[in-house]
Amino acid sequence: MSSHEGFIFAGFLLLIVVLLIIDIGVLNKKDTEVTFKHALLYTIIWVSFALGFWAVIHFFGDEIHGPENLAQLQELVTKYGHPIVLNDNFEESLQIYRNNLGLEFITGYIIEYSLSVDNIFVFLMIFFSFGVKKIYYHRILFWGILGAIVFRFLFIFISSALIQQFEWILYIFGALLVFTGIKMFIERNNHGHIDTNHHPVIRFVSRFFLVDREYQGHNFFIRKNGKLYVTSLFIVLMVIEFSDIIFAVDSVPAIFAVTKDPFMVYFSNIFAIIGLRSLFFLIMNVINKFRFLKIGLSALLVFIGLKMLVHHYFEITTVQSLLVILAILAISVLASLLIPEKKHAS
Repeated sequence: MSSHEGFIFAGFLLLIVVLLIIDIGVLNKKDTEVTFKHALLYTIIWVSFALGFWAVIHFFGDEIHGPENLAQLQELVTKYGHPIVLNDNFEESLQIYRNNLGLEFITGYIIEYSLSVDNIFVFLMIFFSFGVKKIYYHRILFWGILGAIVFRFLFIFISSALIQQFEWILYIFGALLVFTGIKMFIERNNHGHIDTNHHPVIRFVSRFFLVDREYQGHNFFIRKNGKLYVTSLFIVLMVIEFSDIIFAVDSVPAIFAVTKDPFMVYFSNIFAIIGLRSLFFLIMNVINKFRFLKIGLSALLVFIGLKMLVHHYFEITTVQSLLVILAILAISVLASLLIPEKKHAS
């Protein structure tokens, strides 16, 4: 990462930190249950921020890597495998490059935001299993997101470096996504449960910390008799973080199918993550109405995996990928709304 790229990246992180401080320090200072109305408002706000950032990339995306001539621009296109063809005019080529970057960002954002719906199923299961009060959902998800921002940075940029050296890793990612998509389809009706006594994360935390399972407040740490204890809320936070790491193994490679530029992967990933909480509260009470959504998500993963597996033999442009992804999501949502589930007589 050059000093110029480092400056851009630091500015992006500062923007995200400011947004999160406003979120937790101004808009959500108190532990209250998030209503559907507020969740809808916050979702619109976070999606608007993402669309605003897309506009910035669309018009100024070349500033990220800062190519100064046609040769440097072509080097970037080759390095990150952008599916575009430049011409001899530097300014026109810059515009082609910026347009494609914008498409890559918004496509990656839609992929990550869509796949995060599956996270919501698991997060709800975790909260229900541990008996977490709804007033604490937002606090846990907020701190979980901070951890995800750090982990995704490491995972994305390490993966990008490996892909640059060993392009065959893309085939592993592709096969993993196809396998995950098929597995999601087969297990779409399995609701599962969390063993709150023998979960590996709980055993790991209990090995290094004293755990107070009776504490009912919002703190993650408390002191009793001069000793530091972690609370049940901290345990839930750790399980959420562990679950997000598992999800990242699926969702991050999916975005690499759209773009190999680690900045685009990270930017789209983070905007989807910070919007996950509002999406969680928006659909947590209506998620069962979208009964074909998991089928759509499984088809989405299979499509992206196949795109990775055949990228050397059959090129799919960013626009084509975006249209297929939107079609899959639209069909699964419309089918859920138009084909109601049959009620079985008892």
